[in-house]
Parts: sequence; C-alpha cells; structure tokens
Amino acid sequence: MLALAVTLHNIPEGMAVGVVLAGWMSGDSGITSAGTLALSIGIAVQNFPEGAIISVPLRGEGMGKGRAFLYGVLSGAAEPLAAALTVWAAGLILPALPYLLSFAAGAMIYVVVEELLPEASAGEHSNLGTLFFAAGFTLMLVLDVALG
Repeated sequence: MLALAVTLHNIPEGMAVGVVLAGWMSGDSGITSAGTLALSIGIAVQNFPEGAIISVPLRGEGMGKGRAFLYGVLSGAAEPLAAALTVWAAGLILPALPYLLSFAAGAMIYVVVEELLPEASAGEHSNLGTLFFAAGFTLMLVLDVALG
C-alpha cells in the first residue's frame, strides 16, 4: 500500500515539473530557466527519501537488496513519465493540476496516518518518533509562513 501511495504521489509531482517546464518553453515571462531548474532539483532531491520509504521496509521484510532498490526506483519512475506527458498536453493538464496535487497530498497524508504513525508509536523508542514528527511538522509550518 505504501509503494502504491508513493507512486501515485509522484504522478502529480511530475506533472508540476512538466507544467513549469511547459510554461518556460512557451516563453511565459514569469517562469525562468533558473526557477524551472530549482523546482526540478528540489523534487528530485526529495525523491531520495521517498525511494528509501519503499526500499528500506522491503529490505527489512527479507527482500533482496537489488530488488528492494529496484522497487524504490520504479516508484519514482512515474514522475518523469508524468512530466513528459504534461509537457505534451500542457493546455489540457493545467486546469486540473490543483486537484491532482491535492490528490497526491491526500494519498501521502493517508499513508502517514494509517501506516507510518502507528508503526512509529510501537516499540520502546516511541517518544522519539513523536518528537521528530512534531519537529518536522513545526519546521514545515515555519517554512510555509516564511516562504509564503
């Protein structure tokens, strides 16, 4: 279920990159090549922990290193495909992008609440998981307010 949620989450992320790239390619003055590159790099960097979210539990369940790594990589393969599709169909995708991004956020929230939080609360170091969750949530709120 986690692999499916992360894969579904990657589709709208790829679409976001595709929309910015399509806007830059069309000559929209508000979109710069530096902005397009910054978004692409930012999305790419955050894909490393997303791949680990898939690979590490699979490895912990006994799957081989190569196969677990491959599944993590494949979960992110949806992103460049969605970006390419979005560049190709930019005029049709733009109006639906907010809904697709909302779907991606909802999928990840569901996975966090249903799977990750209960697992983090189990065991002898459950307070540590709660503290890091609170710290991460606080950091995201601060960044949201500071960066708009």
